[in-house]
Amino acid sequence: MPRLTSVYICQQCGYQSSQYLGRCPNCDSWNSFVEEVEEVVSSRQQAVNKAAEIVNLAEFDDKGYERISTKMEEFDRVLGGGVVKGSLVLVAGEPGVGKSTLLTHLSINIPNTLYVAGEESPSQIKLRVNRINPKAQLFILNETDVDVIIGAIKQFQPGLVIIDSIQVLQTTDLSSVAGSVGQVRECAYRLQRLAKESHIPIFLVGHVTKEGTVAGPKTLEHLVDVVLSLEGDQTSQFRILRGNKNRFGPTDEVGIFEMAERGMDEVKNPSRLFLESKQNSPGSAVTAIITGLRPLLVEIQALVVKTSLSFGRRVALGIDNNRLQLLVAVLQKRLNLPLFQYDIFVNVTGGLRINEPAADLAIILALASSFKDKIIPAKTVFIGEVGLLGEIRSVKALEKRITEAKKLGYTRVISSKNTQNISEIIKKIS
Repeated sequence: MPRLTSVYICQQCGYQSSQYLGRCPNCDSWNSFVEEVEEVVSSRQQAVNKAAEIVNLAEFDDKGYERISTKMEEFDRVLGGGVVKGSLVLVAGEPGVGKSTLLTHLSINIPNTLYVAGEESPSQIKLRVNRINPKAQLFILNETDVDVIIGAIKQFQPGLVIIDSIQVLQTTDLSSVAGSVGQVRECAYRLQRLAKESHIPIFLVGHVTKEGTVAGPKTLEHLVDVVLSLEGDQTSQFRILRGNKNRFGPTDEVGIFEMAERGMDEVKNPSRLFLESKQNSPGSAVTAIITGLRPLLVEIQALVVKTSLSFGRRVALGIDNNRLQLLVAVLQKRLNLPLFQYDIFVNVTGGLRINEPAADLAIILALASSFKDKIIPAKTVFIGEVGLLGEIRSVKALEKRITEAKKLGYTRVISSKNTQNISEIIKKIS
């Protein structure tokens, strides 16, 4: 049997030491040593380990890897059609955003789920389950030792495992405390091997830092198959589940949920939800975006006000700030608008973040509408990328966007099909 020992490895150059060093003697980097587990095996064992099984995919039976439905369409959409057996999924989000609530729904919907609670007691989880479904059955394991957890999983053979959370797990093979870089990486690695060997899907709950990134080593994100982030303002009832990495599906899909008294409710028609509070006021424009395969209609709001500073501020919420700077420059150059004397604020309602250029035209129109204090005609949608010359360029899946707009009662679509330059549109609202 291999013998386990711990070793400290520099994360910058890979230098190894038997004890912790504050400064690496090889690359001179500070505080870069992380404790890791190392297996010491004999030469006989190494020779045996070289015998590996080669699998012909043409003869491989893939029936055991069919997806498991979460019984939540929004969740299945983000995952790419359901949970893949043997996959390791990391769900990250800010404290209080609803990660445990969402995964409790998942554990109730999928039979024979094992919920490993490291941060809560079974009685606390029972309160949450009673709020969602008082008649639901759920198996709880209150443990933080990863080796004990793995042994319990092998014995119980659940259909799904939820670890809440990876930051509280630890192994006695390492002397560092739970939540350290070495502990998080080693625990995740052991769970990943278990998932692949037993074909049991495992969900890991992860914390995020104040910068919004997943806490722990970057190798944690490389180790898992899927990285999901649950986003949303705690003052709002809406939550957005986004796929940042997915080996089995798309990464541009989003799932929309609403926090209710009984837990998380799916929002199956998000376009209508995002536009239900829209008002016909200056600075408001509607565009159609694509998230994965689904078109969504969202409202772009802009506010242009006289600045009290030497230079106007540019604040963007939901869009890239550099993109906003570019579009403001196009308006100044092509339409001679003195926007340098104004503070500019742009917001995408509903908490969505837009990364595609199809919303350029709506942003331009929202800015011009607020600047001129003119209301954009009702039931109008703007779809198109705006170039540096002020021209309107076509975008992908234009017909699908137009069809979605017409379903919601929008009768007028402004795009590259009927308009060539932004000056043509601005004249119509002047």
